[in-house]
Amino acid sequence: MAPSVSEIVHHESPVPTNNPKKWHRVDLSNKYPPNSNLEERLEQHQPFEHVDPGSRADPTLPRLLSPNTKVKHLSPYIGTELSGIQLSQLTKEGLDELGLFVAQRKLVIFREQDFQDLPPEKQVAIAANGVSLTLEGFTQSHFGVPHLHATLPNIEGHPAYVNLLRQPGKRNINDYFIDTFLSYAFWHSDVSYEPQPPSTTFFWPLDQPTVGGDTLFLSTTEAYNRLSPEFQKRLVGLKALHSGVAQVEESRRSGGAVRKEPVEAVHPVIRVHPVTGEKSIFVNPAFTRHIVGLKKEESDALLKFLYDHIAKGADFQVRARHEPGSVIIWDNRVTNHSAVPDYGKDVRRHNLRLTPLGEVPIPAQ
Repeated sequence: MAPSVSEIVHHESPVPTNNPKKWHRVDLSNKYPPNSNLEERLEQHQPFEHVDPGSRADPTLPRLLSPNTKVKHLSPYIGTELSGIQLSQLTKEGLDELGLFVAQRKLVIFREQDFQDLPPEKQVAIAANGVSLTLEGFTQSHFGVPHLHATLPNIEGHPAYVNLLRQPGKRNINDYFIDTFLSYAFWHSDVSYEPQPPSTTFFWPLDQPTVGGDTLFLSTTEAYNRLSPEFQKRLVGLKALHSGVAQVEESRRSGGAVRKEPVEAVHPVIRVHPVTGEKSIFVNPAFTRHIVGLKKEESDALLKFLYDHIAKGADFQVRARHEPGSVIIWDNRVTNHSAVPDYGKDVRRHNLRLTPLGEVPIPAQ
């Protein structure tokens, strides 16, 4: 099991609120226009052996949580803000410690970073394919093989990015939720339909509303822990189908990019984290279609219960504020998240994401 907050952090201090950085706004955002080239084609991801970097980390985290690192926890169950340390300067060992800390805290937000100003090659090197700012000599991934999305916009020449821009006069997925549902929250785990779904995920804002437009996160580990022991037993051993078909077909119907055909995968409903050993609920309304072996009404009822349980767990949810210079990192294996489109349609919101893939999900026993 993951250690408590008191066991893993020794340098507690508040994060400064007088952040001197300002939004780069259009100047930085315009450097990375969304690319949805209809002619672009990508290969399907092939199986690979994933070794989680957290498994190599020094459990005392001396490089990540040095005396200079300022730490602010957002809740007992999920979320920590770090400042006084540059993500771009972490060594291989420091990145291993980051992997462990993100697994333990589920969500880690770095403040006052220079990461967004680095060229794409160096960002990818840190997040998904290396250990430092030197690009030569990388022969294996660090956090995992970078996911290449079938439909969402990327950066031209850099298909590992998901390039999420909402701007005046152009509709995107958030507008669909605003127009269709009473609540704008759409809890999900990214591309869970992949045979090896994402692990440690990197996300940072380029342009942001003055107020609003943040991201909500929740701990699916704590959601599992809240269930009665008897109910937990009944979930262990169940499997669910996750599908990317609807996402690809919607992009095709609307004239968007389809870089590769959709994939589906069957994953355990309760999975085990490879480093912490914690169990978590691994279903989400975006991509989970049904529980294998159950009749439709049975599957629908069970999934609805789990979705409602996750969505109503306000005490194991946090809001990650998108501040200038922030890098938001989460573990997709033990979290769900939702964008918050609570801002006007005349406001820009632009973010980039790198999504390394992890291991084949480990079923709970």
